[in-house]
Amino acid sequence: MNGMHRVLWAFLVTVGLAPGLAGCVNMGSKPSVAVGPDGKMQNPVQLLGQLPLPPGAAIRAEQSLIIGAGDNWVGRVMLDVGRDFDAAYRFFLETYPAQGWTVVSAVRGKTSFLVMTRQERTATFEMVDGGMMGSSVSLTMAPRNATVMLPKKP
Repeated sequence: MNGMHRVLWAFLVTVGLAPGLAGCVNMGSKPSVAVGPDGKMQNPVQLLGQLPLPPGAAIRAEQSLIIGAGDNWVGRVMLDVGRDFDAAYRFFLETYPAQGWTVVSAVRGKTSFLVMTRQERTATFEMVDGGMMGSSVSLTMAPRNATVMLPKKP
C-alpha cells in the first residue's frame, strides 16, 4: 500500500469509527452530562475537565466530538456563546493565559481565531460573530506534537 492509500485508509477508518466513539461519550445507565431538549449540554465539566467556558455558553452536543474526558480529552466542541461576541473573545484571551496557556496566534475579525498551547496540548478556537443570531465557537483540542502525515505525490 503506497502513502496515499495509507492516508486514505486511515481517513476512512477514522470516519467509520467516529460515530462509535462519539456514542461512547453517553454510554452507561445514566448520561454523564445533562442534555437539554435543544441538544445542548448543560454541565460540561465532566467531559472538558478544568477548561473554563464563558458564562452562559452551551455545548452543541450533536455537532461536537469528544474523545476521552476530563483534562485529557481530544476532539472538537461546538459552543453557543450568545450575542456578546466581544465578551466571549475577551474571555478566552484573558482566562486561558491566566491558567497557563500560551497564546501562539490571535486573529480578530468577523471570524476570529486563537491558538494556544499548554504543556503537551494545543487548543484552537474559531469564533464566528453571529450578531443578533448569537455567536459560536469551535474549540479543537489536540496533542501538541502529534505526528502529521503528509500525502505523497503518486
